Amino acid sequence: MKKRLIIVSNRLPVTVDEENGVQQASGGLITAINSYLENQSLDMYSDVFWAGVPGSTEEVWSNAVENITNSSFTYIPVFPPQADYDGYYNGHSNSVIWPLFHYFPSYANYNANSYDAYLKINELFAETLLRDLQPNDTVWVHDYHLLPLCALLRRERPDITIGFFLHIPFPSFEIFRLLPKKWQEDVLKGMLGADLIGFHTIDYASHFLQSILMVLGLDNDRHLINYDNRLIKVDVFPISIDFKKFINAYEDEKVVALRNAFYKEMSGRKIIFSVDRLDYTKGVQNRLEGYEYFLRQNPQYHEKVVFIMVIVPSRDTIATYAEKKKGIDEQISRINSEIGNIHWVPVIYQYNHLVFEEMIALYTACDLALITPLRDGMNLVSKEFVASRKDKKGVLIISEMAGAARELTDALMINPNDISEIADKIKCGLEMSEEEQMYRMDTMQKRISSYDVKAWADDFMTELKAIKEKQQPFKIKFMDVETRTNLYKTYQSATRRLLLLDYDGTLVSFSANPALAIPDEALLKLLKKLCEIPENDVFLISGRSSAWLEKNFGQLPINLIAEHGARYKWKNNEWATEIQTNNEWKSQVHNIMDIYVRRCANSFVEEKDFSMVWHYRNANVEQGKLRALELSSELNEYIHNRNLQVLMGNKIVEVRQSGINKGTSINNVIEKENYDFIFAVGDDKTDEDMFRALVDRNNTFTIKVGTDASYAKYNLHTPQMVVSLLNKMSELTMQVHGETKL
Repeated sequence: MKKRLIIVSNRLPVTVDEENGVQQASGGLITAINSYLENQSLDMYSDVFWAGVPGSTEEVWSNAVENITNSSFTYIPVFPPQADYDGYYNGHSNSVIWPLFHYFPSYANYNANSYDAYLKINELFAETLLRDLQPNDTVWVHDYHLLPLCALLRRERPDITIGFFLHIPFPSFEIFRLLPKKWQEDVLKGMLGADLIGFHTIDYASHFLQSILMVLGLDNDRHLINYDNRLIKVDVFPISIDFKKFINAYEDEKVVALRNAFYKEMSGRKIIFSVDRLDYTKGVQNRLEGYEYFLRQNPQYHEKVVFIMVIVPSRDTIATYAEKKKGIDEQISRINSEIGNIHWVPVIYQYNHLVFEEMIALYTACDLALITPLRDGMNLVSKEFVASRKDKKGVLIISEMAGAARELTDALMINPNDISEIADKIKCGLEMSEEEQMYRMDTMQKRISSYDVKAWADDFMTELKAIKEKQQPFKIKFMDVETRTNLYKTYQSATRRLLLLDYDGTLVSFSANPALAIPDEALLKLLKKLCEIPENDVFLISGRSSAWLEKNFGQLPINLIAEHGARYKWKNNEWATEIQTNNEWKSQVHNIMDIYVRRCANSFVEEKDFSMVWHYRNANVEQGKLRALELSSELNEYIHNRNLQVLMGNKIVEVRQSGINKGTSINNVIEKENYDFIFAVGDDKTDEDMFRALVDRNNTFTIKVGTDASYAKYNLHTPQMVVSLLNKMSELTMQVHGETKL
């Protein structure tokens, strides 16, 4: 059955007004979606919609919409009240989120009324979409204007597929936490309404994961988040451009004519070029300072170089932007008057839009593209410049603060706050040999052409489909009478049975003091019965230490796996381990955890052979949660580039060696025997690795103790219910072997 795709962004990809009628808008997102749909829509989607604000009244839109032809989309217009839209767009979106997420906290203007308008417009988007959403719909929400929207849609339509992509940076937690606490929660919970959350770089994704850990207490497992009994994927998708469009434009007749005109006008001078929207994040004034410093340090370049700088108008009704434009105008005037002369203007400045052919002509005529944002989510200008250079000439200077810098590693990198470095790299770029230019440009073009805008969109939608498939086995399904009956029948008829049993929270309830949570006589007797049945292989697989398991279960003919798989002991054998025992890290981790013991009353540290655990079960709930988040954050910094992992479990924070988990352990067990009945039960995040490893196996019953969604097929409420189930299984076995039921 084909699905419908609904794209959602702040503005529709068309503009409508009474004078000019309908005009197709341009931009990276529109190009990306169109490129994706050219090859996918007919196969995958029955209809494609685009929801957003048209920028006109309902009456003007209604009159103009009839003239929209040859569009890939059916448009869903959202008509916000103007006052609310101003608060949403100019207020909260661009006077709080934009500056803060771009690391300009002093520019953020926290205003409760603007925030209310921001929520109100997001609710209006939700109301508009919900009128027609269907169960199989896929909704793809874009950017910082609509951060709360995914949760609003999810609340009303939990059955739909939702993707979210953030086109700007996501800041470090130290910056993000400057938002008022409720606003932080609204942003994060809003984004978590999606099934897939996409970012440009791994840094932005990591910052988001750190923020949900510190604000919401949500850990992740390989960028998978368990939230609201639903799996959510966080991933990286660096947006790109239509490579073929830009490289083919090099030989366009209009472009060639304009390029030749530029050459003639510049009279053989070297050309430096930049184009940006008006924005304080673009580092335009730093760029001018670097160019000025270059000219003052290298007078031999006077009258031999010119800087063509184009600024595209944007948001100049916002005071911060208007002030920035005034500063740029004054700076350019001063440079030209102090350094230039009547024969030479060092900076040629235009505050206006460029048509496509003019932009390509400047990209391909210049000797050096100077791109110096103080912070930028991606920066597609840098990719456009590289793609347009079919001659493989020209030099790219790019700020290391731009997302594109992670991909365009053969560009000349600069710190945009280092004026002397900008000047040095300008000189280096202007003097670079053609051979080196061509080598660097060829390498960057290969990268962009292999991951173009179509690949970006296709990659995102492929991952969105994959996470929806991964969600299918991750659910809550309490074991009913029919399932129990089936379990018993399968168990009775099996000839080789595998029982995988967690301990704490599974066979016994949690204790205030883990050391006191010892098995009682009835449990030991039950396990002994199960172990003595010839067809059964029983494994107790726990996070407990080998010493503790040996002390309490060593007398049983049972297989023991300690510390989630770090050590094991098959029945009637000695303890063994297959991992390297490098424990130099433990003393430092112990010291870190001791600090949190002092900061959190009734918490304590447990040292095991291969791990260190900080327990806070007995601590004040709120204080324990807060300290656990802080400790986890500090430990994650410590383990960087070490073969360790930090795990937040049930009222614990654990550090252990990487690669140790219950899933790996049981895979080693399963490979040795051909089991026709497998029973696995656990209660914690550590047991999910075990459940995942068993998802696709036949005659397998996996059980999660508790009310959380899980990869386990079934849920049971309490450890007592697990013990009751095992008792019944042992009784059935006794009947099969001719014994009398007790």
